[in-house]
Amino acid sequence: MTALLNHVYRVLDIAIFTREADGLFHLQSPLPDWLLFFVGHASRHAYDLLDIFPYLHCFIFDAEQQWQAKKSEPIASGPWLEVNAVEEVPLEANALWVEGKEVLLLQNLGEKYYREVEHLQYLRNGLLNQEILESEVRKRTLEIQRREEEIAIKLVSLTSYRDEETGSHVRRIGLYAAAMARALNWSRVDVDNIRIAASMHDIGKIGIPDRILRKNGALNDEEFSMMKTHTEIGARMLLGSNIPMLDMAADIALHHHERWDGTGYPNGLAGEAIPVAARITSIVDIYDALVHERVYKTAIPEDESIALMKDMSGRHLDPNLLDLFLHLLPVMRQIRNEVKEQDEETIAA
Repeated sequence: MTALLNHVYRVLDIAIFTREADGLFHLQSPLPDWLLFFVGHASRHAYDLLDIFPYLHCFIFDAEQQWQAKKSEPIASGPWLEVNAVEEVPLEANALWVEGKEVLLLQNLGEKYYREVEHLQYLRNGLLNQEILESEVRKRTLEIQRREEEIAIKLVSLTSYRDEETGSHVRRIGLYAAAMARALNWSRVDVDNIRIAASMHDIGKIGIPDRILRKNGALNDEEFSMMKTHTEIGARMLLGSNIPMLDMAADIALHHHERWDGTGYPNGLAGEAIPVAARITSIVDIYDALVHERVYKTAIPEDESIALMKDMSGRHLDPNLLDLFLHLLPVMRQIRNEVKEQDEETIAA
């Protein structure tokens, strides 16, 4: 049995000590060759390991707690390096309580340590490479989003040549909607999507004849029925791409004239049956149209505009989203100030 244990000690490259009443650590196993360099005398059997290995001062507090709690499961010090005459020696200590004894195991980790270091370096390099790849993906994603936004603005600008709406207006609609989505804790992707999608709400007007779209004065019933089809035209233009942003834009285009009380068009949807992106766009579109001048109307002061919108709450507009919009009014004003009507040519360029 002793020969078997001695073989195990050599294979594991381990030395076993017990701490005795004299405060020294008494060797209970054969003295390994690597340890001889540090202790100096093979004939001795008791050592002040804290003096020989100063690193153990960092571990002894945890070891004391283990011994006082009389825990038989080992607690490890973690590896450290000592230097003998020719090389570094990676060591690790374990403390445990065995049959009434305070036991300290001291092991030379050898190649196991260096393999673990190599593995950790490999993982670290892998994480760095992953971080680089993720950074590149983020960069490419932003480039795609910028291109999508530019395409959206260009598409919407086609209707601007035929309609009273300006490029500044559609840009503000997207920014207003994104501010509300952010306040609703939408994901960053969905916030970016509505910023672009909301600006395309009236894209279907490209299919409305000029005699109706640019008519001075009120539309008759037949003309108004034709005008209402811009919602369905816009949805048909945007559907079928399998691009989430364009799918959202199709929902907005189709439903931004639905009303909370079900009296809107084209489908007479009511309440939360109306897609939330469309409900948001309806609020911000009305706000921007009221407070800005158009060829057919003067700008209405903001306080009067807000009073009109409050009167629409629960009938035309989602009351909860309107409350959120009013809470964000300082943000909306900042957007108005930053994207002014005279900026249209710069934005569309």
